[in-house]
Amino acid sequence: MTRKQEPLLKSIEEVSDLWKVLTPEQLAYLKANYEVQKYKKNQIVYCEGDTPTHVLCLVSGKVKIFKTGVGGRSQIVRMVKPLETFAYRAMFAEEDFVTGASAFEPSIIYAIPKEVIKKLISQNSHLAWYFIHALSVDLGIADSRAVSLTQKHIRGRLAESLVFLRDNYGVEEDGATLSIYLSREDLASLSNMTTSNAIRTLSNFVTEHIIALDGRKIKIIDEEMLRKISKIG
Repeated sequence: MTRKQEPLLKSIEEVSDLWKVLTPEQLAYLKANYEVQKYKKNQIVYCEGDTPTHVLCLVSGKVKIFKTGVGGRSQIVRMVKPLETFAYRAMFAEEDFVTGASAFEPSIIYAIPKEVIKKLISQNSHLAWYFIHALSVDLGIADSRAVSLTQKHIRGRLAESLVFLRDNYGVEEDGATLSIYLSREDLASLSNMTTSNAIRTLSNFVTEHIIALDGRKIKIIDEEMLRKISKIG
């Protein structure tokens, strides 16, 4: 962990429009009290059972949020993309984390102490409304995911995950290859299935000319069909 004063890093108000609702005095207070944290690939950001101490904003890289289930099996519950704020639910609930987080690739995170966030929220209703809205959106997504991961067939679950990755992380310059490279294990975890089922379903999608594979790279050939499978389940 290092203090801010880092070359080439944007200041916190440049990273997210969220802080534009703050007054100049509130922004100065925030800028004097956040930290820069750097993580290597696969390094743990926080563990299940840890007590939250900061609200986190991902500046660059990718972070996965996961939950350990029965038999120690880890399931990815969501992925965090740059400029997203996370790790605040447990803080507001005043409980320990029920999930863990790790850097999917080298990542930089701005960490804001919970005392700073609580003080700013008490002073600024716009900031409070942002977190109320964010929590409400997260709850809606969690509800939808719970149904998808339990009721959709394997093809629908995997297609939904690929569409999610496409919509959240975009594609490379060819306009088709996902810009995030997940291992088969991580893709299976995100889709709530075994690795063998994920591999088999990916192979079926290749045979059906819906996607093409090159190692961890996934190229979407027929996006319309992929979205249709995702919706049908």
